Amino acid sequence: MGDVLSQSEIDSLLRALSDGELDVDEMKDAPEKQVKKYDFARPSKFSKEHLRTLEMIFENYGRLISTNLPVYLRKSVQVEVMNSEAVIYSEFSNALSNPVLLGVVDMQPLSGNIIIEVAANLGYTMVDRMLGGFGQPLDKSRDFSEIELLIIERIMTVCVELLADPWQNVVEIHPRLERIETNSQFAQIISPSEMIALVSINIRIGDVEGLMNVGLPFMTLEPVMDKLNTKFWYSSIKKGDEAEYAELIQDMISKAPVPIKAYLGKSTVSVQDFTNLQIGDIIRLDSKVDKELDVYVGNIRKFTALPGASGKQYAVRVTSVIGEE
Repeated sequence: MGDVLSQSEIDSLLRALSDGELDVDEMKDAPEKQVKKYDFARPSKFSKEHLRTLEMIFENYGRLISTNLPVYLRKSVQVEVMNSEAVIYSEFSNALSNPVLLGVVDMQPLSGNIIIEVAANLGYTMVDRMLGGFGQPLDKSRDFSEIELLIIERIMTVCVELLADPWQNVVEIHPRLERIETNSQFAQIISPSEMIALVSINIRIGDVEGLMNVGLPFMTLEPVMDKLNTKFWYSSIKKGDEAEYAELIQDMISKAPVPIKAYLGKSTVSVQDFTNLQIGDIIRLDSKVDKELDVYVGNIRKFTALPGASGKQYAVRVTSVIGEE
């Protein structure tokens, strides 16, 4: 209810109008206060910043899928994040067709589950490739058999386990595939009116293309919502333990096999002499017995050494290390 004017205030207002201090037309033309509409049925729990950060997380996730799935499918896999949006869960579930592949994923230590929907044609392609086929989808959709679901479950388990790494900068999770549903009515993990962030990922396996939709309920992400922003994301990456990465890289490099060759010497012989070589023949080299040998790592001269034996094996003893200069 508006404020009630006293008699003195009314008299002051009338005097201002009569003196020309107030213009009635100007008062009529004054712009009305803009009121922002709010839909209580679709509360805006996800901001654009939250959705953008989720896209960045799943772009990293897409790179992991395109690297790991070809090992199992023996086919090139291309992944691209299409878009992200906030929708009501009922809108997402009502848009699903049967049969459908819905993976219910536990996101410990976060409460609740997320849902991963994989297009049916991608499921048929995975089964065909795993059974030795060319990876062609079916001309007409049908229900998945128990054997086909077991094969798909193996692939989806790999995809779910890959979720841990992209989320590491936000929260350390231990994702686990609980079950696969082929009927959307049996995958009511949250209330139909609950808001979810829906990330759409386009997957191409060979010539077959389909969508993977990841639904993340607000109630599951609520404990880490303050971390779902690009500022926190980049600062977390920057503050990463560089020493740990350096140690990991050093450990990986130390296990890489490299060829090492020790040259006893060189000699030049004619083709005729080479073809007539017999056991016991002696080839004279251009180096002396007491001269140090050159040891090459790959094609780089790295050490000098003296020849010898270790048990029943020929060996060399390193006498000096040749510097990079």
